[in-house]
Amino acid sequence: MKRARHQAILDLIEKHPIDRQEELLSYLRDEGFDVTQATVSRDIRELRLVKTATGSGGYRYMSASESGKVSHSPSRFETIFRESVLKVDYAGHMVLVKCFSGMANAACEVFDARAWDNVVGTLSGDDTFFILMRTEESARMICEELRRFTPRH
Repeated sequence: MKRARHQAILDLIEKHPIDRQEELLSYLRDEGFDVTQATVSRDIRELRLVKTATGSGGYRYMSASESGKVSHSPSRFETIFRESVLKVDYAGHMVLVKCFSGMANAACEVFDARAWDNVVGTLSGDDTFFILMRTEESARMICEELRRFTPRH
C-alpha cells in the first residue's frame, strides 16, 4: 500500500503544480487513498520531495532528483535558508525559525540533514519550525550560527 501511495504521489506532483500538503492530501483521497496529514508529511520526507519555484512565481513539489538537488550540500542548505528564512530567534531551549509561507518544511528538512551538536529534535509547520536544544546556551549558539545563513543577519 505504501509503495502504491508513494507512486501515486510522484505521479500527482508530476501532473499537477501541487504546493501544499493539504492539496496533495485531497488529490490522494480522490485517488482512493485513505490517508492523514501526518502520513502525507512523512511520505513527503521519505520521498525527499522539495518545493521549487515555478516560472509564475509560485512553488510546487518535485522529487529532489528531478530538481537536480540530490545531495544536501552546504550550498543547498545555504540557498534554501537564504530563500526561505525570515527570522531566527530563541527562548530558553527552543529556537524559532520563521519562514516565508510554505517554506518551513524545506528549511527544516535541510536543517535536519546536517549534523548539529545538542539538537534534540525539530518540529515543522507551514511557515515556522522549532528546534529543541539540550541547553539554553546551545540554543543561543545555534541561533547565531543560523543567522549567518539568513539575508537579514
